Amino acid sequence: MLQFENVVTDRGSKYAVSGGPVRNRAEVDQFLKKLKRVRKYAKATHNTWAVQLSDGTPIKGDDGESGAGMVILRMLEREGVTDHIIVVTRWYGGTKLGGDRFRRVQDCVRHYIDAISSD
Repeated sequence: MLQFENVVTDRGSKYAVSGGPVRNRAEVDQFLKKLKRVRKYAKATHNTWAVQLSDGTPIKGDDGESGAGMVILRMLEREGVTDHIIVVTRWYGGTKLGGDRFRRVQDCVRHYIDAISSD
């Protein structure tokens, strides 16, 4: 599991991004369970995620941040990243971000993809 904390802060909300290789839905569930074993992530406001499996199956979860899973999925598709889950975690800071919340999700995913691409 690769994790980056405090990737973005916006009006009190803090964002982190995590990810790792997965091959099927069972491994996706296992990854999410492992992430949420860490109390800090279990108590986060949102853990939005997506994965594009190599067989073409898209899987995503918004965790209450409506539309965020699709933002992650689109970026994965555009970058050609398959069999790799990306989870963007948000701790709500008290101020609604409106559409900017999608930009913050994109910032986190970009940070993660850049990190795995440079390896």
